[in-house]
Amino acid sequence: MRIGRRQFVRGALTLGLPRFSAPWPSTLVRSFFLSPRSAPASGEAAYPFLEVPASASGITFKHTAAHSPQKYLPETTGAGCAFLDYDNDGWMDIYFVNSGKCDFYNPNPPLRNALYRNNRDGTFTDVTAKAGVGAGGYGQGVAVGDYDGDGFPDIYVTQYGRSILYHNNGDGTFTDVTEKAGVASPGWSSSAVWFDYDNDGRLDLFVCRFVDFAKAKNLPCKANNLPGYCVPHLYQPMASWLFHNNGDGSFSDVSGLSGIGNYKGKAWGVVATDINNDGRMDLFVANDTVGNFLFANRGAKFEEIGQPAGIAYSDAGRPRSGMGVDSVDLNQDGWMDLFVANIDHEAYALYRNNHDETFDDVAAAEGVANATRLMSGWGLKFFDYDNDGNVDLMIANGHPDDLIETIYENVKYREPPLLFHNWEKGLRNVSAESGPVFARPMSARGLAIGDFNNDGAVDVLISCNDEAPVLLKNNVGAKNHWLGLKLVGSKANIDAVGSRVRYQAGDLQRSRMKVGGGSFLSSPDPRLVLGIGGRRKIDWLEIAWPQPSQLRQRLTDLPIDRYITVREGEKWTES
Repeated sequence: MRIGRRQFVRGALTLGLPRFSAPWPSTLVRSFFLSPRSAPASGEAAYPFLEVPASASGITFKHTAAHSPQKYLPETTGAGCAFLDYDNDGWMDIYFVNSGKCDFYNPNPPLRNALYRNNRDGTFTDVTAKAGVGAGGYGQGVAVGDYDGDGFPDIYVTQYGRSILYHNNGDGTFTDVTEKAGVASPGWSSSAVWFDYDNDGRLDLFVCRFVDFAKAKNLPCKANNLPGYCVPHLYQPMASWLFHNNGDGSFSDVSGLSGIGNYKGKAWGVVATDINNDGRMDLFVANDTVGNFLFANRGAKFEEIGQPAGIAYSDAGRPRSGMGVDSVDLNQDGWMDLFVANIDHEAYALYRNNHDETFDDVAAAEGVANATRLMSGWGLKFFDYDNDGNVDLMIANGHPDDLIETIYENVKYREPPLLFHNWEKGLRNVSAESGPVFARPMSARGLAIGDFNNDGAVDVLISCNDEAPVLLKNNVGAKNHWLGLKLVGSKANIDAVGSRVRYQAGDLQRSRMKVGGGSFLSSPDPRLVLGIGGRRKIDWLEIAWPQPSQLRQRLTDLPIDRYITVREGEKWTES
């Protein structure tokens, strides 16, 4: 996160040292949630997403950033959120990350993270205390994955200071197993992702690390003679972490052996994807004020190919402020593309895969660059919000620096989200025509997608810095037909990260990959929702399970408008 390059010569920026520092830069009834095919009752109900108020959802959580006069850098970044089914009842629950005790902050009473159980009627109940997942330090993000393969999702919370691994006990409670597992990842951790890098069928863990920061290293940056948040280029980069799953509840730090530790960055977002179709999961890592990383998985080691791949820098050859990321086969050519959100005056980047480990930034041609020129993007995700068969894009935005409006008149601290609709021939910014939600300013950070009411219309959760989260109910997805998939690996990793799904419904043929992670500090609903528009039948569906399985499983006689579970090599069952 940094202010735009031109901002370095505008606004009196001082560090008490040289001039090279800069500040960063209606009540809803239950039938609203449970009648997906009812006709819209009003003009507002015709919009794709409607905000669910806390009075209707029961979610009272509010993030506290502890913004201080000292302007400590971590205050600007949190926090993340997640959809997960922690109790395996088939309904998505919600987890929020909050700030907490660290070397520059000691709240009294203590702050806590929050776990909300889905009541299956559009409301949620806070079960944090019973579950034992509230304690923590200065929280940042969350990554959800079943690392021990027992069928219950576990929670990894990244923090400034020391991260936490909560093991799901399967009885509604969790245990802090960080020390036993060996995944504390000291320092400033941001996003994390569960994925199987060595194809042994177990989920490994990659943890982004941001800059070398501590209270004693805080720099007194100013803007227009006011204390401000420093631009990250003033702090030293750090190497991220890669932990290998040993299969016994413990992990080994293989950052050095794998090559990951050889590269120092300022990592914010990460997505695990297969950019070259070799069956091994690669990592796209967004860095702030240094070049982005593309770690190509060569088997035993990773090769960092960001610069030759064309994703490290802007077209002008300059590093940008990469934050949220995702990967999808946007043009359905069988190759995974990449997306990264940046800060104002930089534009976001959409990298089209050239099939040879290189990419072209087509954000300008797609209209994304112009729409995002003055915005700062964090959490984001590709998903088919209207179930027409084409994946769309939603982005959560907000500037990191609360003083930015004193520097730029046309850049805002709180910014609305963006919605891009995929018309098969490209992305179109439909935010202005999509209702009040997309005119609502937010200090947004994390974004997670998930179908919390199981109607097949994928909803959105946005976590905000120092504000309450925003829950958006999808109002249009259930008007088309769909099939929801919960994939469960056996030889392949249990979460089926890396699976590829192809399906045909009449004249529609599409492919999807289950990537690992993506967005910013957040974790999505693990299920895939496959839209088919107005078509009433799926002719066939094929799952290419990841290594070491490599099984290709073809299914026919499938239902529509419901969720099913597919276990590797077995007949599907209703979820």
